[in-house]
Amino acid sequence: MTELRPALQRAADLAFGYLEGSRDRPVARRVAAPELREGLGGPLPENPSDPTEVVEALARAAEPGLVVTNAGRYFGFVEGGVVPASMAADWLTSAWDQNPAFSALSPAAAVAEEVCRGWLCELLGLPAGCSAGFTSGAQLANLAGLAAGRHHVLREAGWDVDADGLFGAPEVTVVVSAGRHATIDRALRFLGLGERRVTVVPADDQGRMRPDALGEALVGGPTIVCAQAGNVNTGAVDPLREIAEHVRECGAWLHVDGAFGLWAAAAPSLKHLTEGAELADSWAVDGHKWLNVPYDCGIVLCAHPESHRSAMALTAPYLTRTSFRDGSDWSPESSRRARVFPLWAALRSLGRTGVAALVERCCAHARRIADTLAADPRVEVLNDVVLNQVLVRIGDDERTRAAAEQVQAAGSTWFGTTAWQGRAAIRISVSDHATTTAHADGAAEALLRAARD
Repeated sequence: MTELRPALQRAADLAFGYLEGSRDRPVARRVAAPELREGLGGPLPENPSDPTEVVEALARAAEPGLVVTNAGRYFGFVEGGVVPASMAADWLTSAWDQNPAFSALSPAAAVAEEVCRGWLCELLGLPAGCSAGFTSGAQLANLAGLAAGRHHVLREAGWDVDADGLFGAPEVTVVVSAGRHATIDRALRFLGLGERRVTVVPADDQGRMRPDALGEALVGGPTIVCAQAGNVNTGAVDPLREIAEHVRECGAWLHVDGAFGLWAAAAPSLKHLTEGAELADSWAVDGHKWLNVPYDCGIVLCAHPESHRSAMALTAPYLTRTSFRDGSDWSPESSRRARVFPLWAALRSLGRTGVAALVERCCAHARRIADTLAADPRVEVLNDVVLNQVLVRIGDDERTRAAAEQVQAAGSTWFGTTAWQGRAAIRISVSDHATTTAHADGAAEALLRAARD
């Protein structure tokens, strides 16, 4: 404690200083890698250093390369801020240093995971008996959901993929949308299902899977269909009920990548967009997107707990089992921090109405930004703003990219660029609980200034 207390106190002071100053500092600074290496690099120290001095050195060296994503002015990737209770719980999580992989290591984390599983099913309108795994993000949540699906459809075909692998297994048909997120392809690579072997269903002008084309793609046999709640560019949600009806007719597995869009189910004014999601077999969501939980926090939910557990479970004679839940049965990770505590704190502090208000407020800001930009003839809004995503274009590709670079360099806010239907576009994502009307108006004005220039 002689070394720990002053180091923690100094870390707290530095953290408060950063958070208080983040309201005024540039969202992102142009910094070269050599500059950061100069502060963070050098030879490995030969001898121990004072912990407080190490904390101060880290804060000083990292400061030029920090991006302010949690002060209401960041609109780049789909990046939530951090609600206060969740940040405080995250500090406690580090102090407690719990591993929820096995309940013997942390009964508290085991019970918190089970409690949050129930809360999430209720909040998102999913079957109450769903299993849940807590992962680092939507990438591993998608992988876990698809792994459960692979196990399930091959078992139905008489093949034990967990014991016998894919060599000689019945061929699995994987059907995806042209508007899918890249993490789906990556998860399929990890699972040995391959990127080039998938059947791609066309998407409409908003990036939604076309259910009429899906029906033609379902040819029978072991099949997994990947749908999406929240296109990463437009925010559009696939017509999940129609998709689910097609999938059920042929006995396939339906996985929904709902990293940010599935949170719309928690908002009364938006939940109609996710109608039919409850008919799927597995779902992936991100806590560090719209729930505003610190990195890292993903969740996979599954309507078939036995298939989920069979695909993920870790067993060995030395692993002590109790009557509690063991987190390693539901997640690809074993040694991991108890990310459930910040998640529990966010849900407990916001409650049902707080989550709904957060989601609805972000969507209202997005519509406000889109309306402001659309009023200027130099700016073209490319999407129907149904959630928190605004996709815009200024003239041609060159002008669009130049406008984004000018906004980024100015530092008052930050937008990213993307490619949409073969053309450059600016993507504006409103995901932070701290974003105010003034922040939204400031973001729109920054882009209009760049358009004028």
